[in-house]
Amino acid sequence: MKRTLGTCYYPEHWPEKMWSDDARRMAEAGLTWIRIGEFSWSRLEPTPGDMQWEWLDRAIDVLGQAGLRVVLGTPTATPPRWMIDKHPDMLAVDVDGNPRKFGSRRHYCFSHLGYREESRRITRLMAERYSRNPHVAAWQTDNEYGCHDTTVSYSDAARVGFRIWLAKRYGDIDALNAAWGNIFWSMEYRGFDDIDLPNLTVTEPNPAHVQDFRRYSSDMVVAFNKVQVDEIKAHSGAPISHNYMGRITDFDHYKVGEDLEIATWDSYPLGFLEDRVGADAAHQRAYARQGDPDFQAFHHDLYRAVGRGRWWVMEQQPGPVNWAPYNPSPLPGMVRLWTWEAFAHGAEAVCYFRWRQAPFAQEQLHAGLLRPDSKDAPAMAEAQEVARELADAPDVQPAQAPVALIFDYDADWAWDTQPHGAGLSYFGLVFDHYKALRRAGLTVDIVPPEHADFAGYKLILAPGVMHLADGLRAALSKAEGHVCYGPRTGARDAGFQIPVPLPPAIDGLDVTVARLESLRPDMPISLDGKGAVSGYIEELEGTAPVLMQTDAGAPVVMGGAGQSYCGAWLDADGLDRHVALLADHAGLETRAMPEGVRTRRTATEEFWFNHTTEAVETPAGVLSPAGVARRPL
Repeated sequence: MKRTLGTCYYPEHWPEKMWSDDARRMAEAGLTWIRIGEFSWSRLEPTPGDMQWEWLDRAIDVLGQAGLRVVLGTPTATPPRWMIDKHPDMLAVDVDGNPRKFGSRRHYCFSHLGYREESRRITRLMAERYSRNPHVAAWQTDNEYGCHDTTVSYSDAARVGFRIWLAKRYGDIDALNAAWGNIFWSMEYRGFDDIDLPNLTVTEPNPAHVQDFRRYSSDMVVAFNKVQVDEIKAHSGAPISHNYMGRITDFDHYKVGEDLEIATWDSYPLGFLEDRVGADAAHQRAYARQGDPDFQAFHHDLYRAVGRGRWWVMEQQPGPVNWAPYNPSPLPGMVRLWTWEAFAHGAEAVCYFRWRQAPFAQEQLHAGLLRPDSKDAPAMAEAQEVARELADAPDVQPAQAPVALIFDYDADWAWDTQPHGAGLSYFGLVFDHYKALRRAGLTVDIVPPEHADFAGYKLILAPGVMHLADGLRAALSKAEGHVCYGPRTGARDAGFQIPVPLPPAIDGLDVTVARLESLRPDMPISLDGKGAVSGYIEELEGTAPVLMQTDAGAPVVMGGAGQSYCGAWLDADGLDRHVALLADHAGLETRAMPEGVRTRRTATEEFWFNHTTEAVETPAGVLSPAGVARRPL
């Protein structure tokens, strides 16, 4: 499939006389896809039932006549003010019991059935009107589910919905009491209507209660999205997408993605470095204008899995953003690098956010391809350069990677529910493994825990999968490649109880976690050799060979040629040693990558990316700062 570029456009923000010139300049810049409509409800329906479609008809026609293809977004992320008057209880409620107010966006609770039906209605009307429009070539549902902590809501609607969800899951209250261990602290319930939401308790709520509420909250996102998908598919055959975010893990993206044809995500490397990567100050300084070398790539690989192979970047940062603690400009060349990096990981399209910087409201300091006065911003030249390169370069041919890394949203909620130590998170653990694999020059696929097929992978990693479901356990046991589990893999059953036999309970691997502890950041445990345990360690028993140990001789990694278990969170040096060990077992060739340089292999070539501010020597030649190279295999 030919790789393409696009942008996000808001015709309702600009005088109609500007539209034609904007469309002409988009086409001349080499753009193909234009996303519109996702925040337009107040203009589409200014008062209840008063539908004003004509302006959107004209905008789509102007874009289409310029040869552009439209991604039409449903406007449900920003319901108009009158919707709050109609459904005053539709607002989400935070963990402290405070309702979220109107005045920005995402002001709704996924559990509110009245608002869900309003979303169904506006989506149906939009699909009926535009399903046969030749210029509408794709759809987007809503916008950025989960952004601004809006997945989990402690509303009355959520309380009612959660009780219904629990009754369906457990059947009778005795089964729930047993699964949750409610005999502890006399927390037993007489009926499902006794159960409240797990907030505002005197001390911490039952972790099983919290975990089920997280699962319920995720299911509400899936249900909300499916309502829109069903309405669109009833009228249109164009592919449907949703634009996910970076390090938003509070709903199951795989389950949302099952109802969609394309996964997209919104990539803001500089904002994420300050806001979500979790890097120290020195790393943030070193990559302040480039972004973390691995964070974007991790999400490219994750959303390729969510989209079952089909994925885009729907919003690519083109300049300074407005929402991070600090908002620098990208290093010259980085917009081009970020774009090519996405294509190297299999993106079908990269769309820049946004076309023109807005001179008003919350995002007026968020750069676009154009300045507010419509002159080109610096990123425009880089986007045009990529467009020219795409026209002349062979298309990227995807291929299965040799390494599979499991990412499980349920495990992320479990770690969040019971981290056991400050700063410990499932996302952080998996991301640390991903970075170590990339530092070793390895190409990685991220795979879901359900319906996973490990055929062809030489190395499979399952760090921190708290509940190792029977299906995943069986699939891993059949894998031909080396499988590495841990830490905390299999540590809880589906009801959040410690299973017996004690974890990890892997057939053919005689390893048992006898005890565990979390460590202060200033109390690492040195390994026998380079590296250390940082934050978390398990006391391992068993007869499996010891592959890595502490200075004191305590086992850290145990196993053999086919499978192994790591019982600790290792620092970067320790993980580099561990990856080298695993690669040796798996028969994979590694190479020490220069600082800030990363590589990605496809079916026919190898990409090289320099995320540093200095020129670097690589097998593909000398890469300038923000340099990109393609080398045939």
